[in-house]
Amino acid sequence: MTLFINKMIRYEQSKFLYAIFQVYLIPTCTDLHVEVVPVSHEELASDKPTECSADIRKRVIAAREIQKQRFEGCPGLFCNAHMSSRMVREYCHIDDAGQFLLKQAMDRLGLSARAYDRILKVSRTIADLDGSPNIEVGHLSEAINFRNLDRDNWGRR
Repeated sequence: MTLFINKMIRYEQSKFLYAIFQVYLIPTCTDLHVEVVPVSHEELASDKPTECSADIRKRVIAAREIQKQRFEGCPGLFCNAHMSSRMVREYCHIDDAGQFLLKQAMDRLGLSARAYDRILKVSRTIADLDGSPNIEVGHLSEAINFRNLDRDNWGRR
């Protein structure tokens, strides 16, 4: 009997861990593609001030709170990454300059419709981290840069 109970506990624990990984740790689609290149000695030795982890943490917590409020009436939805295409159209408005920039990126990089939505979701998140109610051209530009693995010249410097 004890062996059976131990197996059941392990089974329930594994189901729980699987659910945690599905929701928090293992994305089904990758929204950010970033090439990590070595940092030069000059950059490492620079006296240029950087943002400390505590400040970054505060911005992330504030952005998560904004998203929590945004999706308050949507059960099971708690962050921008989980928005449907319809919700992207509702919450990710961009101005004419942003539309032009996104069109240029789509044409030059040959991005898909799925990439279009992902760029808008990431732009919305960057705007939230910035504390901005609107997606600005800078937010959109940064999100487009996060799609760098979609480019033909990835890995070349």
